[in-house]
Amino acid sequence: MKTLALTAALLVAAVAHAEVDVDRLWDFSRPEQSELRLRAALAGARGDDALVLRTQIARSLGLRGRFEEAERELDAIAPQLERAGPEPRVRALLERGRALRSAGRAAEARPLFVQAFEQADGARLERLAADALHMVALSHDALDQRIAWNRRTIEYARRASDPAARGWEAPASNNIGSDLRAAGRLDESLAAFREALAAHERHSAPAAVRIARWQVANVLRLLGRTDEALAMQRALEREGAAAGAPDPYVFEELAVLHDARGDAVRAAHYRALLAREGPR
Repeated sequence: MKTLALTAALLVAAVAHAEVDVDRLWDFSRPEQSELRLRAALAGARGDDALVLRTQIARSLGLRGRFEEAERELDAIAPQLERAGPEPRVRALLERGRALRSAGRAAEARPLFVQAFEQADGARLERLAADALHMVALSHDALDQRIAWNRRTIEYARRASDPAARGWEAPASNNIGSDLRAAGRLDESLAAFREALAAHERHSAPAAVRIARWQVANVLRLLGRTDEALAMQRALEREGAAAGAPDPYVFEELAVLHDARGDAVRAAHYRALLAREGPR
């Protein structure tokens, strides 16, 4: 459940350090289209800008499971990175690590994420440093390590001066909540999701705030706090309708909640809405 914004225009300047805004080229739900925009921008790019764009082309390949191609793309720019600025070097480490982790080689990816953090932190690339910390967390299998590294991400984000880096507080808190929910530690999960919601309210767009509220309501239901959960999901239903973005996850929860209250008619209503919205 993610909402990701995009726009398609970019003018690349020939500079000695990276100024390209790759976020404007990305739609993570459509990596193929993102690659086309990245390659179009690459045609007019030089220096660090060109290297940054190629790291993102590698990322687009990795997101489609084309891990060997992603690594070849990063291998091709490796000699140039020795003379490059910090941003393309950090991004190359991050994207090689992401490709390895997605390919099931998390232990090999972890030291790359640690290096990416150290280099980004040293260069005051706070957003990339926070991203690297959260990737270290994702590279661990052990729950205690995942939580510890996500907590470190949260602390780093809260101290950051870059608003984009501060934005990493919310997803790191959400990841803690998700891991604790999966482990059955529901009271702790609820606390983490409430932290994530507060962070989203400070830093995120309304759609992301609604997702964070859904997470809180979901755990309330799992804790047996049905009335609280139902009130939250009903509010989310109204807000989604007003935004023109009805949410099948909300309908699914409302069906389960009405079943729990013995209201088979309302439960059937929401299951019909869920079916109409299509598969998840």
